[in-house]
Amino acid sequence: MGKTKHPGPQKKAILPAPKYWVSPIPFGLGKIKPKHIRDTMKIAYDNKDNIGYATRIITEGVCDGCALGVSGLYDQTLSGPHLCTTRLNVLRLNTMPAIKPEILHADIDELKKYDSTELRKLGRIPYPMIRRKGERKFSRITWDAAMDMVAGKMKKLNPKQYAFYLTSRGITNENYYVAAKVSRFLGANNIDNASRICHSPSKTALKRSIGVGASTSNYLDWIGTDVLLFWGSVASNASPVSSKYMLEAKKKGTKIIVINPYREPAMENYWIPSNPESALFGTKLADDFYQVNIGGDIAFMHGIMKHWFDMEAEKTGSAINHEFVQEHVNGYEELKAKVQEQTWEHIIESSGVTKERIIELAEILAKAKNAVFAWALGLTMHSFATDNISQVANLALLRGFLGRKHSGLMPFRGHSSVQGSGEMGADPFVLPGGDFYGENIERIEKLWGFKLPRWQGDIVGVTLENIMLPEDHERKVKLYYLSGGNFLETMPDPIFVEKALSQLDIRVHQDIILNTSTLVDAQEAVIVLPAKTRYEQEGGGTSTSTERMVYFSPEIEGNKNRIEEAREEWKIYIDLAKRVNPTMAHLVDFKDAQAIRDEIALANPNYDGIQHLKKKGDVFQWGGAWLCEDGICPTPDGKGTLITVDIPNMGKKEGQFLLTTRRGKQFNSMVFSEKDPLNGSDRYDVLINAEEARLHRIADGEGIVVYNQHGVFQGRARYADITPGNLGVHFPEGNFLLPKGKYEKFAGIPDYNIAVKVEKAERFNARKDTQYLEKPIPDLETEVS
Repeated sequence: MGKTKHPGPQKKAILPAPKYWVSPIPFGLGKIKPKHIRDTMKIAYDNKDNIGYATRIITEGVCDGCALGVSGLYDQTLSGPHLCTTRLNVLRLNTMPAIKPEILHADIDELKKYDSTELRKLGRIPYPMIRRKGERKFSRITWDAAMDMVAGKMKKLNPKQYAFYLTSRGITNENYYVAAKVSRFLGANNIDNASRICHSPSKTALKRSIGVGASTSNYLDWIGTDVLLFWGSVASNASPVSSKYMLEAKKKGTKIIVINPYREPAMENYWIPSNPESALFGTKLADDFYQVNIGGDIAFMHGIMKHWFDMEAEKTGSAINHEFVQEHVNGYEELKAKVQEQTWEHIIESSGVTKERIIELAEILAKAKNAVFAWALGLTMHSFATDNISQVANLALLRGFLGRKHSGLMPFRGHSSVQGSGEMGADPFVLPGGDFYGENIERIEKLWGFKLPRWQGDIVGVTLENIMLPEDHERKVKLYYLSGGNFLETMPDPIFVEKALSQLDIRVHQDIILNTSTLVDAQEAVIVLPAKTRYEQEGGGTSTSTERMVYFSPEIEGNKNRIEEAREEWKIYIDLAKRVNPTMAHLVDFKDAQAIRDEIALANPNYDGIQHLKKKGDVFQWGGAWLCEDGICPTPDGKGTLITVDIPNMGKKEGQFLLTTRRGKQFNSMVFSEKDPLNGSDRYDVLINAEEARLHRIADGEGIVVYNQHGVFQGRARYADITPGNLGVHFPEGNFLLPKGKYEKFAGIPDYNIAVKVEKAERFNARKDTQYLEKPIPDLETEVS
């Protein structure tokens, strides 16, 4: 697709830039900031029993944390070593010893006293285990007995009655690919993955807007672009290494703008630990914040375009790149009509931003020669997320910010190799190399040598709901095979999720650690299988970064705490296939990891090159430096399409707030600290606008109750610089307020935003017995003074 090759890592600017310093006081003393040096020392201490292996993982392996793609200590953007706390935080998962038997085989009620953080720290799963219905403890089981039980159950079921799910926990492309192939071999299209929950609207929107569902640009394009615009993303928290790129961009004159309801402290001031200048004096990252309402982004962008068309009425070419639009874009007149019918009153009310501020940003973008638009969960976790992202694409297409240096559209991926999960086919809507549709089905059938099931598989949320269908329903899910993941702490309505998980006949947890969902009962049995980490994968493994870089991570020797019975995940899937259908299983067998890569190169033409990745440091980028290079999109007519979208109704009534969830010091649902080092808040703090809180006579730190028809959340008010009418709570603690069954209309992910009411805790608790229908949730009953 692409013509220009990525040039590889560039040298950093040598001279310091005091104008971007946060404070001349070294190490940000007295300020709320991440304690990087202290945390690093603590992590080194935690890994002291396996420090040699830990060091080799960091210096030889590809990061299993964020999706920036750091191989060893180096990446493809900047020269010099890179290391961040996100990577260090997940390091212990790879180095720790097995869970002690006396804890592992304790009464289930004893294990249930641990939260997921405590369970994680117990150590790794040492061998296959089972807990049958009515049993109080996990007992050891052989691999053969475990796999025979799973295979035996599958043979009795209609393939529509079992499902597969893969998390983002360091899983390699090889594992995703084999899981996708085996699930279809077994007749099951119910296969889903963690990345779809986060970024499937990005893929869906980009495919309909520009014909390809991936980042069109690179991190190098940040450095020297006129405007780097982050939409609903706290990049410095989710992917700390990116802050180093931001500093280099600022030194080249890039203006960094953040659009978010909350003025995220980590996007304003940040201390970059691997940059001596920034580690000492901090870096002012964002030049400006535009604080929109939750769900107000589409209206905000309508306002930008409305002003552009006003500018065009005065002087043609002052805002729209007409040459680009005429040559490379469809739907201009339809979009113009849709934008012009929006009233400023509606735009301002929905967006929460004044007309003056909207015009200000519109003119900055109109004058910019180039820009990179990056976004994350603030845009994707809505019921109208695909429209959110197509609206971002509309802005880029109107200005021609596509397919060239310093410009592009970048879905900012959270975890290592989530970009690869769908590209390997571990998704109900896709196969390797394209959609689960038409000619692509026939192409894959020819390659794989067996017929694929033609029925549409379900997304994870619907799969969970299908567990509760009547016993004789053909789509009642009775067996769930989970590679990692913890739905109790990632999906809305955890009470329903726990009930659903407990109604399964058999639940398989293929993982490296226990979590709270592993401990939920099942109707027949819970089976736990010990998986190897990516660094233990024989023959190495690959992962795909946000910018489409496919990195090779070698097998790393010398683990003092080796789990003898752990197996490569791809080998477990093949073993399952051989037991369910032994006469045909040679069609899904691979002799080694290299054979998997050889086949991936055939299955997904974009990945032609993966077969040559064999040693530490090997990498290639599919699609070239820029997708849609020179404005030519991989669509039937080579053009992008402007999509008309409506301003959504958030369903907020008078006296209500809109609530969104955010991450603290955590990696997905894995929490590493009860206190957020970026803003000092605790896990049950509720971010609320200070002036608005005072109007409701709510003091900073006071006990409050956030509630709606779905649940009750008891926490404490924390005054914050957040748009009035909006609240922020931590994920997953706030998931009790989110309903099941509310999905994005195109991509099907859950909506993580909801309308709520707020009251002082003393008032709510005094009156709830007489005036409220909501039942208190014991797990969330906190002591409120």
